[in-house]
Amino acid sequence: MGYLTKPYYPLYAELREAGPVVRQADGSHLVGTYHEITALLHDPRMSADPRTRGETTHKPPFLRLDDPEHHRLRTLAMRPFGPPHSPGRIDAMRGVIAAITMELLQTIQDREQIDVVDAFAYPLPVTVICRLLGVPREDEPLFREWSDAIVTSADVRPEADTTEQDQAGEQARIEMGQYLANLAEQRRGHPTDDMLSAFTNEPDPALRLTHEELAETAVLLLIAGHETTVNLITNGALTLLRHPDQLDRLRRDPDLLPRAVEELLRYEPPVHMRQRTPLADVDIAGTTIPKGTSVTLVLASGNRDPKRFHEPDRFDPTRPDNQHLGFGSGIHLCFGAPLARIEAQAALSALVPHLGAARLVQDPPPYRQNAMLRGPRHLPIQL
Repeated sequence: MGYLTKPYYPLYAELREAGPVVRQADGSHLVGTYHEITALLHDPRMSADPRTRGETTHKPPFLRLDDPEHHRLRTLAMRPFGPPHSPGRIDAMRGVIAAITMELLQTIQDREQIDVVDAFAYPLPVTVICRLLGVPREDEPLFREWSDAIVTSADVRPEADTTEQDQAGEQARIEMGQYLANLAEQRRGHPTDDMLSAFTNEPDPALRLTHEELAETAVLLLIAGHETTVNLITNGALTLLRHPDQLDRLRRDPDLLPRAVEELLRYEPPVHMRQRTPLADVDIAGTTIPKGTSVTLVLASGNRDPKRFHEPDRFDPTRPDNQHLGFGSGIHLCFGAPLARIEAQAALSALVPHLGAARLVQDPPPYRQNAMLRGPRHLPIQL
């Protein structure tokens, strides 16, 4: 997996030049071109389940399951989250998100230097997802250490010995799952207006999650509900500071912000890759990928494919036809996308007026050591 040891975007250009499908020395394959990635994400023969690669014997969360089990659990998780059963849930969060954003903004008003991650990009989405699930505010700090361990264990690092980080990730997942399942159990018979309560008090036995499924689903929602959005907001602030002409344009025309967020999801996405395993031999772009082979779909490379996007290395908030892979595609398309969009728009709308005179303290900033989830660990800026 030597492709993952160089700077990312020049590396992805090399990957695309090497061919739509590139076989690695260990027998795995990398796919970095837009149309081939999209085709494989929609191919039912491509499994998301790590058990097909022998990585685990435990049943994973639904994000990493295949249909029909993926569809069953995703449908049950969606019931208290969005349409058609809870159509107003996310829209009702707009006011809450705006209020949290303003609270955070006030804490940085008189400061000369801030870390965008610690002061803003992390607290906003973690507070929002905790409110949605029903986690008490005083318990929110518990989740950062758990989240870091779980995300580290999910990284794509086939050449490294990951035993220690895998064990730490599994322990963190167990502890977080137990906490969330116990919290949900406290709501049984005493419903409140949150998702854990909705899971526990579902009146139809056929639509209830088991204790284990509830714990795993709640962990997935909490991790996916904030980790990727932290990166989206931080990558957004970094990109705008690197493109002062576009930052000035957004300051003058705030109505461009929703399109700018879509362009950020293409240009600097929070999730760079996903792993799949063929359940049968799969032919793609003249290459046969054998059954059981590990395949890494490099979404961020597909987002910069010149065969799909005009001038793909240019950040253009007015880009037309921007069908990016920032939220994936196919049956595993991120169902939290509407919430992430609202959070990113609220956060950047609040930050943009303050970034005009700001400058990066360090460029590039320190990044997470994670190939799959891409974003700065810290983003210090001088206001």
